[in-house]
Amino acid sequence: MSSPASVTGPGRAPAAMSASTVVVLLGLLLGLQPVTTDVYLPALPALQHELAASMSQVQLTFAGLLLAFGCSQLVWGPLSDRFGRRPVLLWGMGAYLLASLASALAPSMPLLIAARVAQGAAMGAAVMCARAIVRDLYEPLEGARMMSRGLSGLGVIAVTCAPVGGLLTELIHWRAALAALALFGALTLALVALRFHETIPARNPRALAPGTLWQAWRRIARHPTFVTYSLLATASYAALFTFLSTSPFVLIEALGLSRFGYGVLMAAGSLVYIAGTMACRRLLQRWGIRRSVWAAGWVTFTAGALMAGLAWLGWGRPWYGWWAVFVPQALFLLAHGVHQPVSQSGTVAPFPDMAGAASALNGFIMMAVAFPMGLWLGRMMDGTPRALALGFFGWSTVIALTAWFLVPRHGDPERH
Repeated sequence: MSSPASVTGPGRAPAAMSASTVVVLLGLLLGLQPVTTDVYLPALPALQHELAASMSQVQLTFAGLLLAFGCSQLVWGPLSDRFGRRPVLLWGMGAYLLASLASALAPSMPLLIAARVAQGAAMGAAVMCARAIVRDLYEPLEGARMMSRGLSGLGVIAVTCAPVGGLLTELIHWRAALAALALFGALTLALVALRFHETIPARNPRALAPGTLWQAWRRIARHPTFVTYSLLATASYAALFTFLSTSPFVLIEALGLSRFGYGVLMAAGSLVYIAGTMACRRLLQRWGIRRSVWAAGWVTFTAGALMAGLAWLGWGRPWYGWWAVFVPQALFLLAHGVHQPVSQSGTVAPFPDMAGAASALNGFIMMAVAFPMGLWLGRMMDGTPRALALGFFGWSTVIALTAWFLVPRHGDPERH
C-alpha cells in the first residue's frame, strides 16, 4: 500500500508518510516489547546459575522492567502531547540503546536489574508513541485495522526472538542474547531518525501543567470506553506475561525441553498470533468491533480452562508434555490477535486531542498489574506448572467476562 496515510478529522493536514511506512514503524516500535522480553527468555536459567541469583531476583529482571515501562509512560505521554511524537521517540530510543548495552555488560545481578529497569523506562516511549500515532492518523475502526497490521509486524519479529535467544545462549553466551537487543534498538532508532515524520495534529502547550495533567487523566480514567478497553488490554497482557515469565522454567527445566526447542515453540506461537491479527482484520470488516471481541472471548476462555485442566489433572503423568502447555497457549494467542489491536486502539479512540496521555495511562495500568503478578509468580513457582495454570486461567476468565459483558455496552467510543 503506497498511498499516503490519511489523517482524518477536521483541520488535520495529510501525513507525510505512506501507509506502508507507518505499518513498518508500528511493527518495530510495538515489536520492541517482545524483543526486550522474549529474546532473553531462553537465557534465564543460564543467567540464574552464572550470577547465583534467586528465582525472585530473576523475576525482578522481568517485573522491574515492566514496572518502569508502565510508570515511564506517564511521563512520555504528556511530553509527546507537548513536544510531539518524533523528539520523544528519538530520546527514548537513544536511551534504550544505552540501557541495552549496559544490560549485556552487567557484572552482577543488581546491576543487571538496574539496567533492565532503565531499558523498560526507555521502551515506554516507543510503545506509547505507537498507540498515539494510530490515533493521530486514523478514526477508531480504521485505527483498529491499522493496529492489527502493526501487530502482525510485531508477530513477525516475535517469531525470531526466542529461537535467536536460544541459539545465541547455546552457541555463544547468555550475554549475546542481551546484546542482540542493542542491535535491534540501533536499527529502530535509525529508521525513526530517517523516515518518521511528526504525526501529532497540534501540540498542546499546556500538556505538562499539573492542573491540565490531572484533569486529563481524570477525564480519561472515568470514560467507560477507556475503562473497558484498558481492562481488556490489561488482562490480555497479564495472561501473556504469566506465560512468558513461567514457561522457560516449566518447559526447559521441568519438562526437559532444549533451549532451542523452547525457542521453536515460541516462534510457532508467534505464527499463531500473526494468524490471529490477520483474522482480526477480516472479522472487523465482517462483524465490527463488539461481535469480533465477543467471539474471541470464547476462544480465550477455552484456552484458560484447557491450560488449568491439563495442569491440575495431568502433571506427573507420563502423557503430560510440552503440548499440554503449548496447545492452550496457541488458542490464547489466536484470540490475543483480536483482543490486542482492538483494545490498544480502543483506549485512545475517544481522545483525539490527548492520545499521548490516554496511551500513557493505559500502558501504566497494564504494567502496574504485571509487576505484582511477577512478584507473585516468583513466590508461587515450585517446579510444577500450577502457578502458570492458576494465573493463566484467572486472567483468561477476566478477558472473557470483559468481552462478553463490557465491550457490548461500552465498546463504541462514539456512544459515550
